[in-house]
Amino acid sequence: MTTGSQPSPQIDTSKAHPARVYDWLLGGKDNYPVDEAVGTQLPPEARDAARQNREFMHRAAAWLAGQGIDQFLDIGTGIPTAPNLHQIVQRVVPTAKVVYADNDPIVLRHAEALLVSSPEGATDYIQADVRQPDAIVEHARHILDFDRPIALSLIALMHFITDAQGAHDIVRGLVNTLPKGSYLVLSHAASDRFEELVEQVTAEYAKGGIELGFRTRPQVERFFDGLDLVPPGLVTAPEWGPPGRLPEPEDSGIYAGVARVV
Repeated sequence: MTTGSQPSPQIDTSKAHPARVYDWLLGGKDNYPVDEAVGTQLPPEARDAARQNREFMHRAAAWLAGQGIDQFLDIGTGIPTAPNLHQIVQRVVPTAKVVYADNDPIVLRHAEALLVSSPEGATDYIQADVRQPDAIVEHARHILDFDRPIALSLIALMHFITDAQGAHDIVRGLVNTLPKGSYLVLSHAASDRFEELVEQVTAEYAKGGIELGFRTRPQVERFFDGLDLVPPGLVTAPEWGPPGRLPEPEDSGIYAGVARVV
């Protein structure tokens, strides 16, 4: 599977980008001095949060594949960091299909790494912004069957979309395209945990030209309105997982949940 006729990436190295800051926090090399400048000013807990997000994604994706879900739409993919979502789910369901989307051109540059599917399955990538949900869904329909359950993955993404930009409406619109039996997988930075760190993180991202919209637990829970949260419900990222598969307890400023479309 290929990315099709998408434009050559035009990377703006004069302004920090969330995907590249995230890459720096995870110890990656696909970032620029402007991104590192943001990352180095963040508290150490920011690296913990990035790791916790990845670990939550790993557990949620594996669990969903174990439930028989074989279609995934991952928006806000980020720069490839092994194992990627398709590698996790195709270990369980080799025929799984995954569509990735991100708005950072550097992710398109690395799209080949996202497209190495198992022979039985398929992967695809579109450079697009979550604020253009119709374009993402239209592209995904070429790969995924929207008459069968799909897992929509929004990992550490929606806190970069403010209320003024219609964050909850965007998620609701995406969920409304999914058939019954689908799932929403979402993690989100909390504004009501470690509030002094929230102020520091928000300020440092703002210096890099990135606006954040951290939210309280009730505000994050609104993303799951009308859906059936699976146990253990909306919890911090390290607290989410199947029984017996949780990591050691640790503090976290990240809320995470998985919910079924009913």
